Amino acid sequence: MTRDLYSGFAERNYLFDKPGPDIVEFFTDLFARNDVCSVLDCACGAGYELLIFDHLGCCAIGSDISDEMLELARENLAESNATIPLHKVDYRELPQYFDERFDAVVCWSASIIHVTDDDDALRAFQSMYDVLADGGILVLDQGITGKRFNEMDRFQLSRDTPEATRIYVADVVGERDVQYSILDVVREGDGSQLHVWTTDGHILLRDDQERLLTEAGFTSVEFYGTYDFQQYDKGESDRLIAVARK
Repeated sequence: MTRDLYSGFAERNYLFDKPGPDIVEFFTDLFARNDVCSVLDCACGAGYELLIFDHLGCCAIGSDISDEMLELARENLAESNATIPLHKVDYRELPQYFDERFDAVVCWSASIIHVTDDDDALRAFQSMYDVLADGGILVLDQGITGKRFNEMDRFQLSRDTPEATRIYVADVVGERDVQYSILDVVREGDGSQLHVWTTDGHILLRDDQERLLTEAGFTSVEFYGTYDFQQYDKGESDRLIAVARK
């Protein structure tokens, strides 16, 4: 049985990963520009983006490979009285599970770094391409940019709130491969608890994404460095957002 990558990590998701108003505005604008009515979030995690899509009036479906993340998504959707189908699916195998074709496929919150190498990424992109309608868009988001990768500090303070602090420890183990250890300090009452979670990431920088998306069949790719659609700059941008069209 395959180990759940997010085992022991998903339960703390609510402390850190709720999308802000800038992400809501990004999807509102992007989906309006592209007449998106149906969307598959193929790495839906805790389901927060699904709630955005539902609020925008889209027919939304969520999928994820992690049982623990899907359970968290069910709880969050139920809390909001949202009826959105959820499926356990590897984003490399989407056509095996979905017959419908979507106006948009979303792979958010750096989920694409869980591919093992470029060949594995190509397999994932081809899978996403195959479940898109003609003219549909794939939306990728990654916080690791050319600037951040080249200037990567081993210790990075990610979030710091009264409830919890998250620190990333990044060890580069290959040309574009990184092992991340995530240290969460959760404050409860008068004390604190330390939780550690480790995962591997294969980093796809801007040119890697463009090459592989083109090879997967996408006709055009646009890159943004912010959620307000500023053009991606290899030396300056702190986010890497790709919108690829079938």
